[in-house]
Amino acid sequence: MIIVAGGIKGGSGKTTIATNLAVMRARDKADVLLIDADDQETSFDFTVLRNERTDNQAGYTCIKLTGAALRTETLRLSEKYDDIVIDTGGRDTTSQRAALSVADVLLVPFVPRSFDVWTLEKVAGVVSEIQTVNDKLVAYAFLNRADARGKDNEEAAGVIRETPALAFLDTPLGTRKAFANAGALGLAVCELTPEDAKAAAEITTLYQRLFDLAPTLSAVAE
Repeated sequence: MIIVAGGIKGGSGKTTIATNLAVMRARDKADVLLIDADDQETSFDFTVLRNERTDNQAGYTCIKLTGAALRTETLRLSEKYDDIVIDTGGRDTTSQRAALSVADVLLVPFVPRSFDVWTLEKVAGVVSEIQTVNDKLVAYAFLNRADARGKDNEEAAGVIRETPALAFLDTPLGTRKAFANAGALGLAVCELTPEDAKAAAEITTLYQRLFDLAPTLSAVAE
């Protein structure tokens, strides 16, 4: 699959999602390409750190691509890799639209209690536009940095469920320091020692749910 971690709100955790998915997919023996399409280049920096700490054994390939070249190069490279994960910035950019024009899946993390939920209609509008040229694109939104309890999660999930062009994935990630701690070490959260069992279980649920959808997405594309 070609998976884009995107949206139009910064700070929602797209890079965390992209890097964790790339590492986990590579650990499942897939040949993975991680494309950093964000001007901040955090995914690329994460990979540099990961290579430094693992004797150049990150487990996947990471490159930087932006602008219109993102579309042509992704299409070309898709024949060489099992899966491609693209980390885009938190804005409606040429790079993000180029990525979506060739993607199978858009993953949009939303943070409860924030302005993120206000951007849902804008994200849905971008998805609808892109689907006119890429009818295989499916967009999923899920809660990131969710509360352990309270109404905020439920209210945000309800807004997502009512938003056209976005399907809701009930695979929330909690507000956990483990994600930041792992990232600072060039690790996926499931590699952290000592393990944060809850964080590892949450990202594993999201990962499994996403790749369980792969056969369905292939059928839709055909």
